[in-house]
Amino acid sequence: MAIKSTIFKANLQIADIDHGYYADHALTLARHPSETDERMMVRLVALALQAHQLQTVCNGDGTLAFGAGLSDPDEPDVWLRDYTGQTRLWIEVGQPEDKPLAKACSKSDAVVVYCFAHAAEVWWRGIENKLTRLDKLQVWRVPTEASQALAAMAERSMQLQATIQEGALMLGNSRHQVTIEAQRWK
Repeated sequence: MAIKSTIFKANLQIADIDHGYYADHALTLARHPSETDERMMVRLVALALQAHQLQTVCNGDGTLAFGAGLSDPDEPDVWLRDYTGQTRLWIEVGQPEDKPLAKACSKSDAVVVYCFAHAAEVWWRGIENKLTRLDKLQVWRVPTEASQALAAMAERSMQLQATIQEGALMLGNSRHQVTIEAQRWK
């Protein structure tokens, strides 16, 4: 018998000062049995950092949601679709291979990868040359200490506040606050 995903609920208040985006998001995250709290929280951070595109790309008329992620390799971890169903933004978390990223670039207007953990440096050195030709792709590195601190914030029911100012994300709840300054690699 297969182990089912664990469901997490998050009320995320976003104040993106850099992009003038202010909104509350009621989110449901399904954590695959093989997914860590750290990876799940990086997915949530990726959504928070890109949420402004709901307004800037889709004029508020779209859907920003978590994809199937680890449950379906043909779906992104997070996606933004406009009212026509067109995928405007495809977000991957972790260290994906080049071929699925190339495929994602053909299916979406933009693709963003948020890599994290100690192995990210090794992954990037091995794949950087293969990704240079993908003009729709951005690659960001979440510092290891920040991604590990995020894992401590994972709870089945979360009330989170995200403030984005000068490129830095401050994510907090009543007990923890993590500041993330992602580094752009591509």
